Amino acid sequence: MRVAVLRRAPQESFSMDVYADSLVRELREIRPDWKIIELTPAIDHINKHQPFWVIGLQKYYERYWRYPRTLNLDDVDLFHIIDHTDGYLCYWLKRYKKPNVVTCHDLINLIQPKTFKGRAKFPLISMSAWRWAVQGMKSANHIITVSSHTKKDTIQSLQIPPELITVVPNGVDPIYQPISNEAIRTFRQQQGLTDDTFCLLNVGSNNARKNISTILEVVAVLRRQGFPVHFWKVSADFDAEQKSFIQKQNLESYVTYLGKPDENTLVTIYNSADALLAPSLYEGFGLTVLEAMACGTSVIAANVTALPEVVDDAAILIEPRDVEAIAAAIRSLYHEPSYRQELIFKGLKRAEQFTWRKTAEQIARLYETTLEKLPVH
Repeated sequence: MRVAVLRRAPQESFSMDVYADSLVRELREIRPDWKIIELTPAIDHINKHQPFWVIGLQKYYERYWRYPRTLNLDDVDLFHIIDHTDGYLCYWLKRYKKPNVVTCHDLINLIQPKTFKGRAKFPLISMSAWRWAVQGMKSANHIITVSSHTKKDTIQSLQIPPELITVVPNGVDPIYQPISNEAIRTFRQQQGLTDDTFCLLNVGSNNARKNISTILEVVAVLRRQGFPVHFWKVSADFDAEQKSFIQKQNLESYVTYLGKPDENTLVTIYNSADALLAPSLYEGFGLTVLEAMACGTSVIAANVTALPEVVDDAAILIEPRDVEAIAAAIRSLYHEPSYRQELIFKGLKRAEQFTWRKTAEQIARLYETTLEKLPVH
């Protein structure tokens, strides 16, 4: 079989890069006789020193016009669109009569449109383009969703028949695993943490749905109670409002932004934290909770959207905006070491169930059944 994996433009989305890299790697392992090619819009040549509106127009031209016109390839049996935001490619592939599947990771912009605010220079144009793009999934031969929750959203929001949607969960890379206690002690000492400090961690963007402001409120409450807490933020930095809150609450010594570390350093950070705190208001899957559990880190996660189905009984589930409930969960992990160890054990076992090899095997079978169902001409 000849499969074309249609990726996002380079470095546009770290999470989509993880998904594409992992899937392609495993497909090549389990189907060595298949030809897997990777295609992506060509935006690297765009001069970044031009006015932003010129850059934007050039990206729109490449993404929505020039790139799709290159996909009418006779030597490809099936196309896999990696991200639902590229769902508009289904329109073109249907026109070319090319079989295709698309992965839908979440429909946050449809379900909670307020979270789109402030994320684009031309919000009306960007949102209109995004809506048009995801509607393109209706033209796909089949849709993959990364969770049952996202499948439900796709059915309800796009009126796509359930039989055209298959749930295939994400995996977690083997690099995410426990490390030595010595390495943990060394890193915590480098960060100025004492042995009794309970360190919270959040990894990911600073989109409103990630609910970072609630984490800061929790830290402020715990500090007023004399609780030895510290909070590490990884990936996106705090915004201006959050930095102002940190300053006004005198939390500068209890909150640290650790930047955007490489993967090996991120594994060390996961291991060195006492708990991952993920009070997201919406997640289509929630890969960071799996990565944390695979590293032997206890998890406190929101009891909404896809997070409960990902963590099962291996985490503490909380109402994402209930500051006192979150603080109580943190205190329980600190004061009840046996309970925390129980969650860590469950988390390690839960994470073992999610591998990119399993993901690739399910998707490979889906490619085959999708082609089998096509009418014979």
